Amino acid sequence: MIRPLIAALLTFATVQAASAQGLSGPSSVGAELEPGDGLTDPQYRSDFPRNIAPGWFNWKDRLAENGFRFNFDYLALGQTSDANLGTGEAAGGIARFYGNWQATERGSVTFKIEDRHSYTDVAPQFLGLNGGALSITGTAFNDSGLLLTNLFWTQRASNGAWTLQIGQIDVTDFVDIYGLVSPYSGFQNLAFNTSPTINTPNQGLGIAGGLKLNNNLYLVASLADANADPSDPNFDVFSDGNLFKSLELGYTSGFDRIYFDNIHLTLWHADAADDGSRAEDYGGAFSAAWFIDNKWMPFFRAGVSKGTAALYQRSVSTGIGYYGRNTDLAGVGLNWAEARGISGDQFTVEAFYRFSISPGLQVTPSVQFISNPLQNPDQDSIALFGLRTRIVF
Repeated sequence: MIRPLIAALLTFATVQAASAQGLSGPSSVGAELEPGDGLTDPQYRSDFPRNIAPGWFNWKDRLAENGFRFNFDYLALGQTSDANLGTGEAAGGIARFYGNWQATERGSVTFKIEDRHSYTDVAPQFLGLNGGALSITGTAFNDSGLLLTNLFWTQRASNGAWTLQIGQIDVTDFVDIYGLVSPYSGFQNLAFNTSPTINTPNQGLGIAGGLKLNNNLYLVASLADANADPSDPNFDVFSDGNLFKSLELGYTSGFDRIYFDNIHLTLWHADAADDGSRAEDYGGAFSAAWFIDNKWMPFFRAGVSKGTAALYQRSVSTGIGYYGRNTDLAGVGLNWAEARGISGDQFTVEAFYRFSISPGLQVTPSVQFISNPLQNPDQDSIALFGLRTRIVF
């Protein structure tokens, strides 16, 4: 069964959004290497840190001209909440080294190494859960330690009709994406990142690709290790047979705007773990987001799953993003969700404003409000305040 699926994947591909790295969303290496969210002619308040280390950045520019691009960056997130359970505060950081080498005219190697760590007993990713909300309030800011999250080969057709990736991949780079999906530059709550009804695996061995069907339609598919552990990469996925599979059909106004103007339907399935630690899960997700006047991005997203392993069984999110002067970004979102085996509805609101001080420095205050926290019936609502920073070298 595995061989036919792999063979089918080899016929799929997509054209990426703002870079030449293949299957790319806003949180992918390809997008992270392009400052300004993929927008043309971005304006900034400052040139920091290039203005204090011009020799370093000039050297990077020379390497980029020869096909090798890379960044070091550091992100930090602090959060505090008024929950009557748990610690009430969390802080953590992520150090990353990532880049891309254009090895041949149509082939490239992408890599990303991360160290995720917590400054407090509870990492930001789990602060909501710690306070009784069924909510991931600080997506990606956990204490997983040293991780290999990307190491894959990308092959592209000469005419851009197809792309294939194989190796250590992160399916959240391309599954159910839209312009505000990145927890490093957009919303922090999982409700507004990759759909919380999709049981996406950790980064691991996989194969992904897609097909440009015409000037507007595309098809993307993936097979990935459902048991992946990026802290201990291995190559046992296809012998184990515990797989995550996805298939996505999407529409875009143009392939240079694939995550700005995007409507898609995603179907997915995750095998149960052989050791019984994870049940089989499957479902579907719908997303519609459209960039109006290159400033406003309204979005509507919904998902449903069997709900045995994903965070929510049903979820609906809507909201809007605004790209302001100096490439600032503001966003507000509303989510409704229900979970398998827990009665009641949980509502989440998140609002943030990202100050883009320079291509290498961003500061993002945010607020989250969770009504009817599903695991804390003694509290009607929880408010959570956060501050995220990012510096790029």
